[in-house]
Amino acid sequence: MPQTVAFKGAPLTLAGRRLKTGDPAPDFRVVTQDLREVGLKDFSSKIKVVNFFPSLDTPVCDLQVKEFNKRAEGLTKDIIIIGLSKDLPFAQARFCSTFEIKNETVLSDYRYSSFGINYGVLIKELNLLARGIIIIDKSDILRYFQIAPELTSPVDFEDALKSLREVAGNPESSIKEGLPGHCRPCEGGIPPMPKEKVEKLLALHRGWEPVEDKKIVKEFRFKDFPEAKYFLDLVSAVAEDQGHHPTLTIIYNKVKITLTTHAAGGLTENDFIMAKIIDELNYA
Repeated sequence: MPQTVAFKGAPLTLAGRRLKTGDPAPDFRVVTQDLREVGLKDFSSKIKVVNFFPSLDTPVCDLQVKEFNKRAEGLTKDIIIIGLSKDLPFAQARFCSTFEIKNETVLSDYRYSSFGINYGVLIKELNLLARGIIIIDKSDILRYFQIAPELTSPVDFEDALKSLREVAGNPESSIKEGLPGHCRPCEGGIPPMPKEKVEKLLALHRGWEPVEDKKIVKEFRFKDFPEAKYFLDLVSAVAEDQGHHPTLTIIYNKVKITLTTHAAGGLTENDFIMAKIIDELNYA
């Protein structure tokens, strides 16, 4: 997955998680045109084609939405086309009404940048989404990922539709062994993880250090305070999506992150899920 895109040849940074096909698709929080909050779980049991773009007020994005709306007419009911940008919901509603966009669900990432961060397609310098297409199967596994390398260029519709046909022929994936893709809600009374399992998982998470057998800690360094603050904001956003509550400390160009599960009085699987997600973040 690329870490940059270009705008008229000038490089721009993609911030957020580094994902690849075969990974569990992260949940996200976006907003409908009537300001309701929805996420990946609201489209369960369907094949999700997510068509993301910078802004409806550009010709290439305009074309991208209209083209998917047209092509969606021949798709089966177990496939949903989702359009995503950081345009305000009011602007999206006006666009969809004007151009009769009825076969595509157009949603906004303006409130939390949750989709952009969780899928690594948030343009750091512009605070807009990049341009591309992802396909998520019925098991919520990421099966296809395309990012247009140049913002002013269109996506490859034919390549995406070819992949969609393949996914439609095999719409569910087996779940990989290992940590789940999302933190699980914790209730009081759950036991902390045994020390042997903590040591085994720590070996897979470079740079994380145990503290008193109850916490794991890692420090990240940056060139200056704004870069450190930007990373802290990314971590805060994914922590909120995960329902996790890390301790975050910023001192000029350093961010220290401490993970523990308070309900367990020690470490649980959730802390290592969160550590993995933090390590996936691109913050260059």
